[in-house]
Amino acid sequence: MIRQYELIDRIKAYDPDMDEDMVNRAYVYAMKMHGAQKRASGDLYFSHPLEVAGIMTEMKMDTAAICTALLHDTVEDTLATLDEIRALFGDEVARLVDGVTKLSKIEFQSAQEKQAENFRKLILAMSEDIRVLLVKLADRLHNMRTLHYIPKPEKRKRIAMETIEIYAPLAERIGIHKIKEELEDIAFGELNPEARESIQTRLNFLRAEGGEAVVGRIIGELQKKISEAGITAEINGREKTRYSIWKKMQRKNISFEQLSDIMAFRIIVKDIAECYHALGIIHGLYPTVPGRFKDYISLPKPNGYRSLHTTVIGPENHRIEVQIRTPEMHEEAELGVAAHWSYKQTGAVAQAGGKTDGRQYRWLRELMDIVEHTGKPEEFLENTKLELFQDQVFCFTPNGDLIALPRGATPIDFAYAVHSTLGDQTVGAKVNGRIIPLNTQLVNGDQVDITTSKSQTPSPNWERFVVTGKAKARIRRFVRQQQQKEYLNLGKAMLQKVLKQEGYDYNERNFGADFCRQFKANNAEELLVGIGSGHISSREVFYRLHPEHRPAPAQPTLQTIVTTPEKKTLQKGKSAPMPIKGLIPGMALHFARCCHPLPGDRIVGIVMSGKGVTIHTIDCETLESFADTPERWLDIAWEEGEDSPESHIGRLIVTIANTPGSLGTLSTVIGKSGGNITNLKITNRSLDFWDMMIDVYVRDSKHLSDIIAAMRATPEITAVNRARSR
Repeated sequence: MIRQYELIDRIKAYDPDMDEDMVNRAYVYAMKMHGAQKRASGDLYFSHPLEVAGIMTEMKMDTAAICTALLHDTVEDTLATLDEIRALFGDEVARLVDGVTKLSKIEFQSAQEKQAENFRKLILAMSEDIRVLLVKLADRLHNMRTLHYIPKPEKRKRIAMETIEIYAPLAERIGIHKIKEELEDIAFGELNPEARESIQTRLNFLRAEGGEAVVGRIIGELQKKISEAGITAEINGREKTRYSIWKKMQRKNISFEQLSDIMAFRIIVKDIAECYHALGIIHGLYPTVPGRFKDYISLPKPNGYRSLHTTVIGPENHRIEVQIRTPEMHEEAELGVAAHWSYKQTGAVAQAGGKTDGRQYRWLRELMDIVEHTGKPEEFLENTKLELFQDQVFCFTPNGDLIALPRGATPIDFAYAVHSTLGDQTVGAKVNGRIIPLNTQLVNGDQVDITTSKSQTPSPNWERFVVTGKAKARIRRFVRQQQQKEYLNLGKAMLQKVLKQEGYDYNERNFGADFCRQFKANNAEELLVGIGSGHISSREVFYRLHPEHRPAPAQPTLQTIVTTPEKKTLQKGKSAPMPIKGLIPGMALHFARCCHPLPGDRIVGIVMSGKGVTIHTIDCETLESFADTPERWLDIAWEEGEDSPESHIGRLIVTIANTPGSLGTLSTVIGKSGGNITNLKITNRSLDFWDMMIDVYVRDSKHLSDIIAAMRATPEITAVNRARSR
């Protein structure tokens, strides 16, 4: 356990002007409040906040952050209060302790709704002050170091899973690679101990077979060549982490023996000019691997990481990765966001009212935007994880501003990354001066120019190809709002229909808050949306309004007869796919695959839960399953109209002779009749005949009947009928 004077000495080593008195008081206060509390390891509980404070000193954090680390569990686990901490240590420390305390009960493997809410809390806390996350990461790191003391395997696995899914990516996002790698390694050992041990065994074997000698030889060669150029460099080599090796094996589906770049070397030189000079020396010494050079100095990662990366073919055909950076870049790579301000920014932090606003980080602003615009918990988790876990490409606006996006991003993702309104109004895009489809994947260095229109709104189809969480959240929000309007209108129409059938008028004043709560709705609008989406029965709403009409439960209903008003007979010769009358504008519409209704057929609409309306032919056998819910039936018909080039799918069941050329004859007959085969499936083969199912594009039911007549007049086709089921 770190002694009090040792902690002070660690802080003074990088911050001679630290507030020694405050740290001493926080040390004593935390030790007193935790008293004789013990951890699962048997150690005094106070050893934990002390170790967390020690980790914070490795990040060279300021006095307030160190005190927060010492005090972070006192409010929740002892009799200490936030007011007491504020009185003793000031507003800044109290606010930080409060931020960490609010996150202390986060369990990311809990029920999805709770999981999403916990993640929201974490993001909101980070946005207020990034030091909250730094303390939380240090807290998690020490808990992972002592994970093996927890007796329950399922609890260890839960903690390891949330560490590898949430905390390690967050550590990477703020650039603290050292903590990220240790979190991953410990979690990997808990979640997949066999794989971790297997990789370690193979690494040990490589060392025994001369791997260490190869590392020493490469360092020697690099040092010699770089020194000859007059550059002073610090060079070291290491194996890649066990978890990163395993991830690469899984991603590429290869064995350990097939990996070619297990070793990585780091070269630290004085300044940026020497970085590029050293790069040229390395490329002159060893053959390069095409496509593996990355310049993160001219294009830093979003977390601020800067370095030159290259992969070359070293001695004995070993692929080796080389990273070249300055001492300042190395500190940033190790400490991430902590290196950008830490104790050095104390004055600026004080001027900002003791806050280090996390919103300065673009990725965190993107997460905040998702918090504001995502509805369902599962969507929120999906969208935030999309933001956290993807490799990136770097593109430019026409003004030269850099936009970092996940790999696979499209112009729509780019537009939303620039501004939400730009994304909503996107109608087209130019990349490097050329007009491209909106689903085109962007690559590094693309200059993207977005074309907009004020009348444009997000298209539901965009969700099929966008990859950023922000874009998905905005598109889904718009679609959800449109669906709400749809369901509201549909629900009102359905309820009006039921009331009219029973001789009552629709009056929204009947649906007060108390009545709506019977259906878990807060108001009439939510009630109608529930009816329209199929989650609430309009018939049940009627029975609650007029219980005297509810059928006695003792009387079984043997048969429910559904009647629909006579449809207006369509004029013969009209074959266009006319609009459907009887629907509410904007209603979600689907054509049943069981009967494939065509213009000219007598049809009926069935309201499906959460899916809008499905159109069936009036003689479809599937309708029997809806006989006891007449309130879901809509009286609809095809509108009469002019001819239209729009096509519909008609399905045919056909039997043809198994003779040479018969299939070609069938295709010719359909084509000459104006049809177009879109799908053909042979369902049965025999020596003499083939049975098949054919989907044909046609104009309407009359057109399909004409095709059937032509096929029946063909000798090679022995039977043909319109399909009435799948």
